[in-house]
Amino acid sequence: MSAATGSARPTVWRAMAGNPLRFLFSAWPWRALVYVVTGPVVGTVWLLTAILLVIVGTLLIPVGIGIALLLCVPLSAIAFAAVERRRLGLMDRRPAPSPHLGVDRADRADRPGLRSWLRLRLRETATWRELGYALLAALLSVVDLVVPFTFFVGAFVQVSAPALVGNGDQIMYGPGVTVDTPGEAWPVAVAGALMAVVAFYAVTALAGARAALARALLVRPVAEELGERLVEVRASRARLADAFEIERRRIERDLHDGAQQRLTGLIMTLGLARLDGSAGELVERAQDEARAALAELRDLVRGIHPSVLTDRGLHAAVESLAERSPVRVEVDARLPARPPEGVESAAYFVIAEALANVAKHSGASAARVTARTDGRTLVLEIRDDGSGGARVSAGSGLQGLADRVAVYDGTVRLSSPPGGPTILRVEIPCES
Repeated sequence: MSAATGSARPTVWRAMAGNPLRFLFSAWPWRALVYVVTGPVVGTVWLLTAILLVIVGTLLIPVGIGIALLLCVPLSAIAFAAVERRRLGLMDRRPAPSPHLGVDRADRADRPGLRSWLRLRLRETATWRELGYALLAALLSVVDLVVPFTFFVGAFVQVSAPALVGNGDQIMYGPGVTVDTPGEAWPVAVAGALMAVVAFYAVTALAGARAALARALLVRPVAEELGERLVEVRASRARLADAFEIERRRIERDLHDGAQQRLTGLIMTLGLARLDGSAGELVERAQDEARAALAELRDLVRGIHPSVLTDRGLHAAVESLAERSPVRVEVDARLPARPPEGVESAAYFVIAEALANVAKHSGASAARVTARTDGRTLVLEIRDDGSGGARVSAGSGLQGLADRVAVYDGTVRLSSPPGGPTILRVEIPCES
């Protein structure tokens, strides 16, 4: 069904192949004209910037800073390509994701920061492909200017032929070819109107071809993007399956070693009480065992799915977590409505795990939990004043949070420089 929807999406080529009147009175010719005319402007600005960087960088090579300026030339093409992907929306309404890799991926960079970003970008094929496209676009700017100017100025002059001839002017098309009478001017005006129609088609075709070139060189292929997403989903699913198995074994162990043993002891104590005439002390011990078993069962159930979350929602559940935390926690949750059940549960366990990490590893004296909705997205932020240095690594609690959130197509961002503070930001779409 999605494929059918994608194929039915209107494109510039389908519009040009359809009804001419519908095409001429649609937004496509004007969008194409804006796309073609703004291209030389963007290309010229980048070209002048690149030339300036090359000249100044070459002159300053003996000083040392020249190398850095020369490296800015391919990096400037990244900014140029980003603008081109935004302009691509005029002609192609499909998403245009960047082909660049994210520095936040564990297998792309060892440490976050400017040096890792520069190393990654200069090693990427996409950066040099964008540089080549920028040079090509600067050359094609001449075509982008000549084609609309020639067609539209020529059409305007021909359509204006009756008025020009009426004022005593002449239109010369070459040696011996002159239009200077009204009888000659009106056929020229009709030809000019036809030329204007041809001009709209020519400019739109040029814009469509330029947009196709931009998409081929500057946009991440859909198959590659879907393939990476599929690999990530499979990896996340495998980690979640392992985590669920570990959690199942933990629950089984807790029941066997904790509540089950206490209940067994309770049965034996009550049996002894039946045989003993003075059973007051044994009954009191049995009551203590029953209370302890009940407390363990409540803790176990709370770890699976807390009743306060089901009954009163995320705000109350997070406040309950804050009250039990050994670190002072401030809760600021402003949610106009309850998120979907699965999202709410994922958010609760993300906050629970984050606060557990704060208490165990950060050395923080205070933490703050913020929950907001941004449109149709639930945004969580857990901040602490600890020592920092937290990282998302395989097998860590933070990786488990990322996997839990990934099930709902959410994202986890971590900022934890040495010395703190640590900020964990989680965004989960709340699509029903």
